[in-house]
Amino acid sequence: MILRHILACLLLIGAATSPAVAHDAPVVTISRADCDRLVEHKPAPDVAYQPGVDVNGRPVAPADLDGGIQITLPETIRIPIEVDLFDRFGIPANRDLFEADAEVGVVTYTDGRAYFNGQPLQDEAAAELSALCQKVMRESQ
Repeated sequence: MILRHILACLLLIGAATSPAVAHDAPVVTISRADCDRLVEHKPAPDVAYQPGVDVNGRPVAPADLDGGIQITLPETIRIPIEVDLFDRFGIPANRDLFEADAEVGVVTYTDGRAYFNGQPLQDEAAAELSALCQKVMRESQ
């Protein structure tokens, strides 16, 4: 919702600052600084990760003993959304006899976008802004 408003403001600013040409869409540019402001996160100082210490400041062993295990993530991540009908409706039943989980949908994440049962969870304007920011961020590294 907020991204939609930001994109609308950017389009209005672009339209107001560029000369009006019949049948031409306004040209909007977005910089790395614009994207940084859109995605900026400022965590509280007490939640920042501090390597080698626990939450109380005591030393701990690193989590990647022996180098850890490297995995490759799949192109698409699938997350089933289920409802346990026993719990939902308070049905006392023998769970050993059968499962009462009902799949109500699937969230998939692929190519930087999330979908619920194949429908995007982000409107097109926000998706375009997100894709543009991802491109700007990659190019400025």
